[in-house]
Amino acid sequence: MKPSIYGLTQTELTDWLVNQGEKKFRATQIWDWLYQKRVLNFSEMKNLSKSLLEKLEENFILNPLKEIVVQESADGTVKYLFELEDKHMIETVLMRQKYGLSVCVTTQIGCNIGCSFCASGLLKKQRNLTAGEIVAQIMQVQHYFDERNEGERVSHIVVMGIGEPFDNYHNVMSFLTIMNDSKGLNIGARHMTVSTSGLVPKIKQFAKEPMQVNLAISLHAPNNDVRTKMMVINKAYPLERLMDAVDFYLAETNRRITFEYIMLSGVNDLPEHAEQLAELLKNKKKLSYVNLIPYNSVSEHDTYQRSTKKDIIAFYEILKKNGINAVMRQEFGTDIDAACGQLRSKQMKNKTKKAI
Repeated sequence: MKPSIYGLTQTELTDWLVNQGEKKFRATQIWDWLYQKRVLNFSEMKNLSKSLLEKLEENFILNPLKEIVVQESADGTVKYLFELEDKHMIETVLMRQKYGLSVCVTTQIGCNIGCSFCASGLLKKQRNLTAGEIVAQIMQVQHYFDERNEGERVSHIVVMGIGEPFDNYHNVMSFLTIMNDSKGLNIGARHMTVSTSGLVPKIKQFAKEPMQVNLAISLHAPNNDVRTKMMVINKAYPLERLMDAVDFYLAETNRRITFEYIMLSGVNDLPEHAEQLAELLKNKKKLSYVNLIPYNSVSEHDTYQRSTKKDIIAFYEILKKNGINAVMRQEFGTDIDAACGQLRSKQMKNKTKKAI
């Protein structure tokens, strides 16, 4: 399969053009067509020579995604199911926030982290997405608004879809670089967040990156016993090692970090769990906050139930009492298979039924 041209940074595109015997300035022209004018075909790049257009057609595709399903929620959330060139499917979600349009992107086909509550991990990792396939998710959403002439633009990105972003580190960093390019979509580094389940070496590597992209940790438990039952990765990187990496990140960047905490009834939402979490984070109060997330039920993981609103509030109050910054996440798209992986899962089931 030919790669998507969206996967090239502007520097990489310039190098490719020079190797093809083209002038460097052609990269600026192509970049403008891709990210400012946002053309859908190479043939629309009117100021390029016929020979250069032929080279682009021979070596690249533009959009590697085929739209399969688009679901629009009553709250304005839009969920997309895309098919890739190799027929695998991925999900992307657009959320309307008070501060702008935020898109949640997928970085892998399947996931090997094995979180016991998660729908996206039901399919084991098949492969990493290329940088072009990740960029194309943002471009597809932006085209969605361009076609409606609504004048809206994607302003924020969360790398929290299917897969573990730090297990696809190089492609994710290329994606962030392309999105941050001032001559492209120009999405600010502080408007982008990468979430990891806790790959300790990659957290330390990320701490040294020059781009000031936000980091979120999928924590979900205040002690090793509970976290290991929920997240297999805790066997490799228990909380002691994870918190050491977090301390390293905070010391290197002096940037605030988010701890994501999904609320599961009777599993991790008891008062003692809140006290343990406050103790775990007590030395990180100034540069961290906890995002309490209501659980989206998954039929394949029916042992887990959502915490009651009363229990979530009680948990929140204990954290606040201990000086821990915390928020209760607003829910989006609850009427359109909101949990990550649910739409793809449903589509795969439907295909299986039809085959039978």
